Amino acid sequence: MDIFDFEYVTKILEESYYTNPSPSVTLIANTKKDPFNILLSTILSLRTKDKVTLEASNRLFEKVKNFNDILDISINEIERLIYPVGFYKTKAKRIKEIAKIIVEKYDGKVPENFEELLKLPGVGRKTANLVIILGYNKDSICVDTHVHRIANRFGWVKTKKPEETEFALKKLLPVYLWKKINDYLVSYGQTVCKPVKPLCNKCKLNNICPSYRDK
Repeated sequence: MDIFDFEYVTKILEESYYTNPSPSVTLIANTKKDPFNILLSTILSLRTKDKVTLEASNRLFEKVKNFNDILDISINEIERLIYPVGFYKTKAKRIKEIAKIIVEKYDGKVPENFEELLKLPGVGRKTANLVIILGYNKDSICVDTHVHRIANRFGWVKTKKPEETEFALKKLLPVYLWKKINDYLVSYGQTVCKPVKPLCNKCKLNNICPSYRDK
């Protein structure tokens, strides 16, 4: 048994995941099941804590149900609804811009194509991948800071940028794990394998984790 025994490692991660709250965007995806909600909540989640993201998303979705609804309200109203998410003024402008593009170019529907998603203002690979995974149930890997950090701590990859981690993990992990790995590692990164002072003594993987052995 080692850190590359993906079946064993993901079993431990899954056990931890189901004893802790799901990431905010996943919670929204589980209830709304609509790429519209997933795209906007992911944008709100950037540089923002889960609790704040969830509350702001719920306020926004009580007011708007689609992109046409967003066009009908002002940027100031969007700011009021999403405050205090990080960079809320910038995000309000982005949401308005995205709504206009999607209504005019995509008939009001979130693009299902990854490259088309990347053309939207403020949408990077993390956001696009979450929409693809949670909104359209397609196989992909979403890499945020938790996934990037833990994949390197585990020794699964040796990368400096999240984009490099995404490509490396796609070569390494079996496809059936792609859609799950973000949720599992985000949850683990928030509760056990934290950025500062990780709780290694409580980690059930410390016996095979190379970062723990190197301490």
